[in-house]
Amino acid sequence: MDVILLEKVGKIGDLGDCVGVKPGFARNFLIPTGKAKPATAANLAEFEATRAEHEKAAEDALGVAEKRGSALSTVAVTIARRAGDEGKLFGSVGTTDIAEAVTAAGVGLAKKEVRLPDGAFHNTGEYDVVLHLHTDVNITIKVTVVAED
Repeated sequence: MDVILLEKVGKIGDLGDCVGVKPGFARNFLIPTGKAKPATAANLAEFEATRAEHEKAAEDALGVAEKRGSALSTVAVTIARRAGDEGKLFGSVGTTDIAEAVTAAGVGLAKKEVRLPDGAFHNTGEYDVVLHLHTDVNITIKVTVVAED
């Protein structure tokens, strides 16, 4: 299925690109979230008429993400959890815990912006966590998991 991208979508294409994607991906994700429209003649003409507005919105979103990224780059978070003698946690520290700790530190962060490719943390220690704020903005912060007293 051919669609017109209304914003940059990672590994798919840039704003204004006409790309072929699987029909389910277009129907279930791209079109409902407003990231794309079907590539019909009418939609192509409409997009070309409003291209400047879409480019301005994309530029503004990137600027906001870069501003948040610069604020987040200085944040270091410490999370205290119950742990055993060898540093194994009773439970885990996941994306929700990290997002709440960063938000408590003063910079708002959503759970979906935290990337943990290896899963939640189950041991105490210091970890590098990637925050995906925008398609072009990824920031790495330090998260330290310590045992509660």
